[in-house]
Amino acid sequence: MPRSILVLNAGSSSIKFELFRVDGAAPLSLLQGEAEGLGATPSLHVKPRVGDRLDYPIDAGAGHDRAIARIIAVLDDLGALDDLIGAAHRVVHGGTAFTAPVVIDDQVIAGLEALVPLAPLHQPHNLAGIRAIAEERPGLPQVACFDTAFHAGQDWRAQAFALPWSYFEKGVRRYGFHGLSYEYVAARLPEVMGADAARGRIVIAHLGNGASLCAIRDGRSVASTMGFTALDGLMMGTRTGTIDPGVILHLIEQEGLSPAAVTRLLYKESGLLGVSGRSQDVRALLAADDAASRRALDLFAYRAARELGSLVAALDGLDAVVFTAGIGQHAAPVRAAIAGLSAWTGLVLDPAANAAHASRISAAGSTVTAWVVPTDEEAAIAAHAARLLSTTARD
Repeated sequence: MPRSILVLNAGSSSIKFELFRVDGAAPLSLLQGEAEGLGATPSLHVKPRVGDRLDYPIDAGAGHDRAIARIIAVLDDLGALDDLIGAAHRVVHGGTAFTAPVVIDDQVIAGLEALVPLAPLHQPHNLAGIRAIAEERPGLPQVACFDTAFHAGQDWRAQAFALPWSYFEKGVRRYGFHGLSYEYVAARLPEVMGADAARGRIVIAHLGNGASLCAIRDGRSVASTMGFTALDGLMMGTRTGTIDPGVILHLIEQEGLSPAAVTRLLYKESGLLGVSGRSQDVRALLAADDAASRRALDLFAYRAARELGSLVAALDGLDAVVFTAGIGQHAAPVRAAIAGLSAWTGLVLDPAANAAHASRISAAGSTVTAWVVPTDEEAAIAAHAARLLSTTARD
């Protein structure tokens, strides 16, 4: 009997969703879409696996609850939910309690609510999506999959800050994020580069509007550039990445910025957008090719190369670099710039292969191989949910 799972990724002003058939060896995407502009002038589009994109209106000012009600109604009208067995959600923060996907119940929701202070810009929206599905489909099993879970097995030294130890025990530690992406890519590596190579010392570069690097060995996370929040590490589309805490104190004490204003600056007004003064979109910056755009791209590559060096130390060497996500998969000049600054590791790209976005982009004589591997966080979530719901049904 066919079975399907609806995967949702709820953000502050949008809900991305994808429907998967999960009765085969791997999840098969049936359709995907997004409700965007929530709280203002929302709209909804659905792109079936076969056929043209479909656009639908949503009531002005609609929030997550009304948007999900509209999504469910549209998918019902399309006959897409006839075989639905569950919904699965990307949840940014699992803290120390949730280190694997879980079936959601009242106790899980209470645990996720307790983590809101650790991810105030993400966790409330994830919870809103969960509650909205429960309202629209009472009794439908729901699964939470966590961006932090892939990193949970790291050595304590990779997680600890040099604060009084009581803070570590209270959960103030480096969690790492983008874990669902890293998990998916790491699982693909044996097929892409061979089983033996996939067990080596590898840095995966998840480069998108949110960006981070992860050091893996034997397919497991060793260290990540993101820490207590998704703000740490690499320079990103609108986020600063690593910053001296003294700068934050200066902004508050000397510049007179409120905590809310500092939060907005660090998360929404910095990164590629802030440095260029033009755009957070790498495509726009590459096309502009002016001094400000080049400055932003140069700094992005420099920060990535510096952070890559720290992960080489964590791995005690380097065998391969894997690029993924929007920038990592599609921006050949950015890959080339990062590789050029990392030549000391033995990494040399093949210019033609890199320009063509080939699977292997390292030169024949490179002692460190380089790869481009598309990520699919939604497929990873669907696979987790299918396994978990099948196990729950058997129990």
